[in-house]
Amino acid sequence: MIYRLKKQSDFDKIFKKGKKVYAKSLMMLYFESDTFKIGYSVSKKHGKAVKRNRIKRLLRASAREVFRDFSKNIHVVFLPKVQQNYSFREYVKDMSFVLKKENLK
Repeated sequence: MIYRLKKQSDFDKIFKKGKKVYAKSLMMLYFESDTFKIGYSVSKKHGKAVKRNRIKRLLRASAREVFRDFSKNIHVVFLPKVQQNYSFREYVKDMSFVLKKENLK
């Protein structure tokens, strides 16, 4: 089960102290914690609410795929980069890439 980051204070803490990892379509911020939680931050640069919500749905679906057997306790926030087309496969590939890059998987 994936627990979501919801509190603004948790997001602020990750943005302040978190380690950044870059991929082609997204950026991951994370730091070690006592539980596993994941959050998504999609800015207004991506478009109106309908488009931002679609991007968040794609990110959540990708995270369910990638974090299925994840066992480490970290807090993670994903920030997508502005693009023309947003793809489920690309997010899955890039999430796996950043996890392997940081030896988290």
